[in-house]
Amino acid sequence: MPDWSLILAGLENAGVTVDKESRPRAVSGGDISAAWRLDASEASVFLKTGPASSYEMFAAEAEGLVELAAPGVIRVPSLVAFGTQGDTSYVAFEWLDFDRQKQDAEYELGTQLAELHRTTKDRYGWHRDNTIGLTPQLNSWSDSWVEFLKERRLGFQLRLAADNGFSGALQEQGARLLKRLPDYFENYDPLPSLLHGDLWGGNWASCNGAPVIFDPAVYYGDRESDLAMTRLFGGFGRTFYEAYEAAWPLAPGHETRNDIYQLYHVLNHLNLFGSGYLGRAQQLLRKLQ
Repeated sequence: MPDWSLILAGLENAGVTVDKESRPRAVSGGDISAAWRLDASEASVFLKTGPASSYEMFAAEAEGLVELAAPGVIRVPSLVAFGTQGDTSYVAFEWLDFDRQKQDAEYELGTQLAELHRTTKDRYGWHRDNTIGLTPQLNSWSDSWVEFLKERRLGFQLRLAADNGFSGALQEQGARLLKRLPDYFENYDPLPSLLHGDLWGGNWASCNGAPVIFDPAVYYGDRESDLAMTRLFGGFGRTFYEAYEAAWPLAPGHETRNDIYQLYHVLNHLNLFGSGYLGRAQQLLRKLQ
């Protein structure tokens, strides 16, 4: 159990007025970290806590939400504070009451995501590394999307898989894909778009009918990779994709590139959760041979 007196002191230093008798209440929503609701004087706060070693992960999440908020396109929870107190790290955001039904917000989300993706840089990556789940995500800048994808995404996950005992056919197929990767981008040079980075169905909701996104793994890359993640585990309806296409149609060949981008996340799940994802990873690799 965190030392709440220290964490509350840290929040007060960030300008949050907390009743001395207040104690956070455990809530759902923290698959990786513990999640809490704290009722402060001005408004309630959503807290994530973890060991002191979680600080960099929380800091990257906080900076990612600030990055996503900057264009003023899609709502994200406002950052309150993050830090380390004693042996506990924490990050705090405004508390948002999500709607039970979010279908009506899907079209708006599709339109807004396309607009968010129009926020670009002149290189691929981000100013810092972050995490995808609990896996490190390497973001050092690159002028080449193919090189970035090869070294910092697929190649990195394949190396992790080898370290985790997944060798043989997976590595052979992966090596062939990495060698052929430039072929998939001969006529396609994506813009380095601002990406959520981990946009599955559990990382968006609606609040007062409007979409909200959270728990990002931010970087600048091909916008199609965000869309590939939305298709991987479901949670996005037909109107979402219709709205995105109406706002910014995808380029020819996106169906094949979708498999490449999904492979990154499937390999990550293989490394995080084990052999249950091996068959799916190999299936995607066979499609790409």
